[in-house]
Amino acid sequence: MQSRDRLRTLLRVYDDPRHLDVPRDVDAEATVRRFTRLTEALEARFGPSCRTSFFQDASVHGVVRVPAAATGFGRALWVELSNFGRFVTAGTGDAWDAPGAATGLPAECVTWLDAVCAAAGCTFVPLDLLLEPYDGPSPTWADEDEALVRALEAAGEPVDDEEDDEDRTPVWADRYFQWV
Repeated sequence: MQSRDRLRTLLRVYDDPRHLDVPRDVDAEATVRRFTRLTEALEARFGPSCRTSFFQDASVHGVVRVPAAATGFGRALWVELSNFGRFVTAGTGDAWDAPGAATGLPAECVTWLDAVCAAAGCTFVPLDLLLEPYDGPSPTWADEDEALVRALEAAGEPVDDEEDDEDRTPVWADRYFQWV
């Protein structure tokens, strides 16, 4: 696995605020091939119960979900491929922003996923690194929320400050594994 400093550098290299959902030089066919290779590897290891989903208007290309009964470690597994940098991340539970998603993945599975990613031409990025605060140049949902609040206030509209899921700081996963 690449060093955490190298991975942080790569996250910054691919962060282009002019291209939020796909990079300027995206190769859609190559992305589909990489996702297919990841899916095939997961199905070979965990069986036919793996399910795939794809995203539109998102920086994430697709996800493969493995039910808890098939993983061998008692928790559901998901693996996502970003449209950027060929980044792949994985976690347990429902999604990367679910509580405990970054803590339930056995080290042996991480090592295996890193090797699978390398063979598919991808870069595995541990979820705990992607949960570090985002400090890149691209706008995030927090910027959009702030702009909306300013516009509502300027129009004299009441502003609901009770947004429960927006109390968190944007993280790198918001940039590379989220709707835009």
